[in-house]
Amino acid sequence: MEKFKTTIFTQMSSLAIKHGAINLGQGFPNFDGPEFVKEAAIQAIKDGKNQYARGYGVPDLSSAIAERFKKDTGLVVDPEKEITVTSGCTEAIAATMLGLINPGDEVILFAPFYDSYEATLSMAGAKIKCITLRPPDFAVPIDELKSAITQDTRAVLINTPHNPTGKMFTREELSTIASLCIENDVLVFTDEVYDKLAFEMDHISMASLPGMYERTVTLNSLGKTFSLTGLEDWLGNSTSSPDMGSATGTLFPYFCYLHSYAVGSCSCSQSPRILLC
Repeated sequence: MEKFKTTIFTQMSSLAIKHGAINLGQGFPNFDGPEFVKEAAIQAIKDGKNQYARGYGVPDLSSAIAERFKKDTGLVVDPEKEITVTSGCTEAIAATMLGLINPGDEVILFAPFYDSYEATLSMAGAKIKCITLRPPDFAVPIDELKSAITQDTRAVLINTPHNPTGKMFTREELSTIASLCIENDVLVFTDEVYDKLAFEMDHISMASLPGMYERTVTLNSLGKTFSLTGLEDWLGNSTSSPDMGSATGTLFPYFCYLHSYAVGSCSCSQSPRILLC
């Protein structure tokens, strides 16, 4: 971990504050989020929902996430065994990497990528292989991906819609990746925090493709969709098969036992529009 210094987000935010500059270095908007979300959180706190939440998520919230996932993908998941609510998606990423990756496992990333991927994979002792997405269309170089997969490949990590390029992985690309993963018994981790910010084409969740639910961990978050990135620090979630969910869910409470009961409660009781998975 010696090569990892202060994150670029921390550096740029500090400089923006110091110089009174517009901050383009971190993913938050210059306007506030919807009132109904904030009012629901305030009301939940007033209603006394301010003690420890259940370690892997408030039950009603987990059930509502399962309902939303079914609406978006057609997949039926068990909220008790296949959904883990975390303190933001970055924590879900860490729980997934540390729960499912062993020292020496190879993990394929598509560059450019969120810096937390590399850091948490390094903590897990993974061997990271990078495949660069290049302009103008940032298409997946399939031949390069095929060459990168070996008998030691444990997982492929996908971010779609992609930050920072805005690329959305096409159905053809996802289907090809899925076929390669099935053929080589490889897992897929999909970071889909921007799934509701799709404008020119429909978002496709990898887990919805034939044969992929059992080998996919789907990662998502509340903050991006509702322009309330402070809530993102409270609620992220991951959806996966029971076996993989057990690995990440067991590990998570050792990271944090303080995600917000109030936010979890308000999210499920006030409006299904908040519930993302």
